[in-house]
Amino acid sequence: MTNLTNNRKAEINMTAAAVAYVEKQLEDIPDAKGLRFGVKASGCSGWSYHISPALTINDDDIQIPIVDSLSLIVDQASLEYVNGTTIDFVTRGLNKEFIFDNPNAVSECGCGESFSIKDRTDS
Repeated sequence: MTNLTNNRKAEINMTAAAVAYVEKQLEDIPDAKGLRFGVKASGCSGWSYHISPALTINDDDIQIPIVDSLSLIVDQASLEYVNGTTIDFVTRGLNKEFIFDNPNAVSECGCGESFSIKDRTDS
């Protein structure tokens, strides 16, 4: 499937650690079509990442193959905020978390729960 948005290829990457973690989590969800990745309005900076098993694929979703056994499912509205992102999964002591390297983010809140993007009118 060719994924284009505004003549730009939809590209989101995952590290090997993130892929391994997600594949393990999705093993127990037989109806999962992949991993849904997007944003929602939230937090003090404006946007927060949202990750969940994708149980359906909607007509306006973009499917991005990561490896043979895993695809990311991203809705059109979220794509402009997350296109180009690399998703990592790290363990720090007892804490485990996803880390997002998003070239669209210009700032994050102090707690790291939300981010803001460049105003599209500033381009």
